[in-house]
Amino acid sequence: MSIIAKYARKSTKRFAGILEPFSAMEIICSSGKGNRLPVLQEATLKEPFPEIRTNIYKTAYASLWVELIDKWVEDGEQHMELFNLLWYVLEKLNKDNIPKETISILFQIKFMILAGMGPNLSCCTTCKTKTDDIKQNRIYFDLDKGGLICPGCSQSSQNRQIPLAKGTIKQLLWVESNELPIAQKIKFSRNATKESLFFLETFVPYHIKKMPKSLDFLRQIRRSI
Repeated sequence: MSIIAKYARKSTKRFAGILEPFSAMEIICSSGKGNRLPVLQEATLKEPFPEIRTNIYKTAYASLWVELIDKWVEDGEQHMELFNLLWYVLEKLNKDNIPKETISILFQIKFMILAGMGPNLSCCTTCKTKTDDIKQNRIYFDLDKGGLICPGCSQSSQNRQIPLAKGTIKQLLWVESNELPIAQKIKFSRNATKESLFFLETFVPYHIKKMPKSLDFLRQIRRSI
């Protein structure tokens, strides 16, 4: 939700250290009248996730996740499962015990499932041939159809397609089918990580129909490292 924190910049005591990016808090605010935004009255910090803001790479990933949620969820809408997902990935990012790239893959897969737009990775979207039964090692993902398309069907398609190794697809399916505490144990190879991130960072904005500005920021940082 969008709210106004009056005099927050002038007062060094009222909300000191609370209204920081990615911080989880409990708030009390007045209800907005007419077209006016609610006004923040009180805020209690519950979890600051301080290590995220001290690392530009972590900040870039966290910015992408919160922007995706901000662009998809309607203002004032409650979504407890999505809130729990965001808390989970921010906590893991803050502790730094799982690779940042892996956490981002987990978040984007689970986010799209909760949004009702999870990618179809189990079979060819056109002929329904199961992924395991497709002989080729690389299979195309059709962005318009929102799913895989086997080599035979891809030849007649003019839609935008992304090639994925069958091994990468199987790992993404495993992440998709397991709860977060289990899914976080997955070990992606360097190539599978790169391929998964490119796929998801193309697929997610395409289907929510909004391009997050933070994604450009994240890609710039990757190129500089």
